[in-house]
Amino acid sequence: MVIGAALQCSAYSLSHLIIGRIITGIGNGFNTSTVPTWQSECSKSHRRGQLVMVEGALITGGVCFSYWLDFGFSFLDPNSIAWRFPIGFQIFFALVILSFVHELPESPRWLVLKGKEDEALNVLGALSDLPSDDPYIWGEFQAIKDTVIENQKAGGLKDLFTMGPDRHLHRTCLAYVNQMFQQISGINLITYYAATIYQNQIGLDPLTSRILAAANGTEYFLASWIAVFTIEKSGRRRLMLLGAAGMSFSMVMLAIMSYLGGKGPGVVAALFLFIFNTFFAVGWLGMTCNAALFPAVWFFYPETAYRSLEEMDSIFRKCNSIFTIVKIAKDEPQRYGKNGELLIRYEETEEHRQRQVSRVSNLAIEKVGEGRAEDVDELRV
Repeated sequence: MVIGAALQCSAYSLSHLIIGRIITGIGNGFNTSTVPTWQSECSKSHRRGQLVMVEGALITGGVCFSYWLDFGFSFLDPNSIAWRFPIGFQIFFALVILSFVHELPESPRWLVLKGKEDEALNVLGALSDLPSDDPYIWGEFQAIKDTVIENQKAGGLKDLFTMGPDRHLHRTCLAYVNQMFQQISGINLITYYAATIYQNQIGLDPLTSRILAAANGTEYFLASWIAVFTIEKSGRRRLMLLGAAGMSFSMVMLAIMSYLGGKGPGVVAALFLFIFNTFFAVGWLGMTCNAALFPAVWFFYPETAYRSLEEMDSIFRKCNSIFTIVKIAKDEPQRYGKNGELLIRYEETEEHRQRQVSRVSNLAIEKVGEGRAEDVDELRV
């Protein structure tokens, strides 16, 4: 992103600018795909939702900051500094990240995947402020290790499109449908073109349009913090459904006001752009939706509050239909409480016992194939 932003703010030709945009987009894509994954794998089940929403709130904080920065530098137009500095200023934040990211540990799941089990135990202990040999840490480690071993049986990228016991296609469809609706909900249109919408569609003057766009971004940032303090108490599904209903109603009102036209309806339309952002920030900042996805959330998206990633893996493995996942998630006992306390030891679960039996059986088959009967007897013991 540093290289891309530097190319953009120094551009004197369209091709130069496009190359910079592409490089920045690739860097931003790496960030937006790896940060939530790392964060989820390092978070406790009772804090994961809050931390993901804090990340979203910081994103909206950047949107808010960029609005006011653009507004201030718009008065320097037509001097090229009016657009060069706002584009180049993102380098500052990228350098801050580069300065601190080296101090962050790898996620425990990645470490287990790479066979670095001792380091994974140390990271788990550090994240919980407990010694690595604590029973709580050991149970967490065993759950991660069993899940990683199961996932290693996958056949690579093509396994995403299979419907075996892990229901990879089911999970992939839920994820892709979510991301698809993120792009067609309207939030990016409002974020990038709010000033243009206020000016061309609602009929406000240029200065008022830019001020309202910046104010819209500020309200968006403030509203995003509501979910930080409510997502664990309310659960994901309730906020998702509330956000979907509110966004849908806002779009209906925007369509009606735009059809009526005039100063009064224009003011109401401007207001509902703020309301739309509020519902998006509260319910769908990490994921978006509209009226078409409301029933999809109700019937197909399980509640994940207070669930570890390994618990969700287990829930999907117990599912035999796309219509049962919500009920299974609702009925499945939780391993962790609302404050992260251990409710069910993983080592005592039937899932762990089955995986251990399966692992021993597979090892026994390998030993028999190698003609090492004495090792098979040891495994039985």
